Amino acid sequence: MPGQDGIEAARDLAEAVPSVRAVVLTTFGRPGFLRRAMEVGAAGFLVKDSPVAELARAIRAVMAGERVIDRDLAAAALAQGATPLSAREADVLRAAADGATVADIAGRLFLSEGTVRNYLSSAIGKTGARTRVEAARVAEEKGWL
Repeated sequence: MPGQDGIEAARDLAEAVPSVRAVVLTTFGRPGFLRRAMEVGAAGFLVKDSPVAELARAIRAVMAGERVIDRDLAAAALAQGATPLSAREADVLRAAADGATVADIAGRLFLSEGTVRNYLSSAIGKTGARTRVEAARVAEEKGWL
């Protein structure tokens, strides 16, 4: 989707038209994306390669007031738990994803360079990465960003 992803679209829909029940269909079958979709108010979350009959059943169930979540993703999300990143660590990683310097990140987020270094160090440790760009990639892949 140009300009935003399905989770952002579901959030925008929930804010603009609270009665809308959004189903997120994704190629990113990752627990973190599921958790984020539920947090913004999506009523369903399914992987795009689900069988057509399953997708149709899910849409009917959501229209009937139920929540529908891919079972495998739900189990993986419970096993993985919530993101280990704080909100500020996630902000700093997003800003670092394109290879920005510490000074650039500090300027964008109105933080001191030392604070940015601390957040990056913590996020790198939590993701098990070796660099800030790798940490951002890992966090994105896990659905934490």
